[in-house]
Amino acid sequence: MSSDFIIRSLTLLLGYAYPALECYKTVEKNRVSNEELRFWCQYWIIVAFLTVLEKFADVFMEWLPLYGEMKLSLFIYLWYPKTKGTGYVYNAVLRPYVSSHEHFFDKKFQEWRTRAWEMANFYLQNYTQMLQSSLQVFNFLAAQSKRFSGKTSRNKVNYSNILTNESFLN
Repeated sequence: MSSDFIIRSLTLLLGYAYPALECYKTVEKNRVSNEELRFWCQYWIIVAFLTVLEKFADVFMEWLPLYGEMKLSLFIYLWYPKTKGTGYVYNAVLRPYVSSHEHFFDKKFQEWRTRAWEMANFYLQNYTQMLQSSLQVFNFLAAQSKRFSGKTSRNKVNYSNILTNESFLN
């Protein structure tokens, strides 16, 4: 249990925080080389791709022994100055795969974007209709509470009027 916490913390620090700091330093240099920027862009592309894959494969990957340690090792391999694994993984694995499936990815993302927009519009319309109905009920109840705020023993109330109030039924 505590080893899992330690591995997750190290992965967070060495897989995300330290590379982010190094990337920041690279960007803020007066004279930054294209090679350094390319390295960090490739690193973050790989990390984003792995994060998305991990979210889908998490159910199957979590039970693997030493999964956290392997993930931590991969992150360190990717950015460690002597190995510079980012260049190898990007050029040998990720780039050929994405290049050969780029049209498919573009098509799917466009479909998902369209569906998400349609779904957002659908829920927004339903939400506004429900809000209008709620406001009508609230207005009716507020009107009725004003009506009954006086002394009810002296004033006779016609309850049939309340049940047939047209503003409530609409």
